[in-house]
Formats: sequence, structure tokens, C-alpha cells
Amino acid sequence: MTTTAPLPQFYRQPSVLDRERHADLTISTSPGRYSFASGAQTVVMACIEFFDACRQFPIIFAPAADGPIVPLALMGLESGENLFIDKDGYWLGSYIPAYIRRYPFITTDGTDGQMTVCFDAAFDGCDREGGAALFIQGEPTEKMKEIMAFLEDYYRRMKETEGFCALLAAGGLLRQIDAQANLADGRSYALNGMLVVDEQKLNQMPDIDIVRLFRNGSLALINAHLLSLRNLGILVDRKGGK
Repeated sequence: MTTTAPLPQFYRQPSVLDRERHADLTISTSPGRYSFASGAQTVVMACIEFFDACRQFPIIFAPAADGPIVPLALMGLESGENLFIDKDGYWLGSYIPAYIRRYPFITTDGTDGQMTVCFDAAFDGCDREGGAALFIQGEPTEKMKEIMAFLEDYYRRMKETEGFCALLAAGGLLRQIDAQANLADGRSYALNGMLVVDEQKLNQMPDIDIVRLFRNGSLALINAHLLSLRNLGILVDRKGGK
């Protein structure tokens, strides 16, 4: 796997959503269901997701392309693989990361520091028969309001996540590890450059700092992350069953 977190390739044609230019745009569920994410080995996670995700995926950390550390759900053992989506596009796990659930929409920081909403113009659920309108006479529909509420919450949660990751980095609590996933049939996959919380450094922290981590919720997130690393076995089992 790579040591950076690129934008997943399923955003093929990201475009800024504009109520005038896209006045007639409708959105439907993709005919291929989650096939669009079948090549996503990792996706970015918000901290709020750790408690659900830790029961299913390894949660690791990696530097994003623009520098900051981000948490990732690891969903495959090799590049271009997502072991939680079958050949028909159905999701095989119990929890779907919010990054995937928000597709085809995505947000960016605008020039004024505000959230800008974009969508993948190549999404195969755009303008299909029976699709839900996003705007009527220039005003957002209930569907669009629902989408915006989800995007705004996700945007806010990712800002919180940035703070958590910055805390880990500033405290020197992350270390790089390399892992080898070995299958019963002899296949082997290297997972190099993953960042994880250094338990030894964590255990050596002064009590006052541990209490601070506990009170601001960071310690619970760290424990969920550490627990999630046991899920590497789930990936090996899924890979071995292919």
C-alpha cells in the first residue's frame, strides 16, 4: 500500500455544484450500487466513525497528499482492491464509511474558508429516470437539504478529526510499521508505511497528560484505533476466500 492518502479514484469528474447550472440535475442510486468504490483500498475516516469501524476495518494513519495526517479505513491487502464489495456491487460489511456514503458528493474548502459542495459529474446515478431533483425553481429540495445536512456534519467532523490527528503528531504518538499478510495458500502481501499509535510512548506519558486525553475523548479514539488493528485477520480471511 502507499504511504499517502490520495483522493479515491471513484471521483472521476468532480464539479462544483451550482443551483443555476445544475438546476435540472437529479440523483438516483447507482445501478452498480457500491461498485464505484470497488478499487478503493483505503478511504479517509472521521473520528466519530472509529467506534463503529473498529469492529470491521483496521484503522491506520497516513499523511494526506497535502501533508496533514489522516485516519484511513484499510479495506484491501493490495492497491486497487476493496474486499468489502462483491462483484455485483453489494456491500459485504456491517458498516459503510461516511466517505463512501456521501458519494457522489464531496466538499472542499472554498477561497473564503467556507465549505464548497462538489459532485462527480461522471456518476452513473445522475439524471436517470425517476431520480430525485436537487433544485426546484432555484431552491433546494428536501432531498438537497438532507444531502447538505449530511455533508455539513461530515465537514464539521473532519475538522474535529484534523485536530485529533494534529494532537497525535505533535505528541510524537505515531510510529511507522510494516506488516506482512500471509495467506494459507502461500500468497503474501506487504503493507508498508502504515502509521499507528505507539503504545509504549502512550504508556510512558505522565498521568496528567493521560487524564487530559481521557477527558477530551482522545483516549477512547486511540483505544478504538488500537483495537481495530486486530481486524487485519478479517482482511486475510476475506482475501483467502476469493
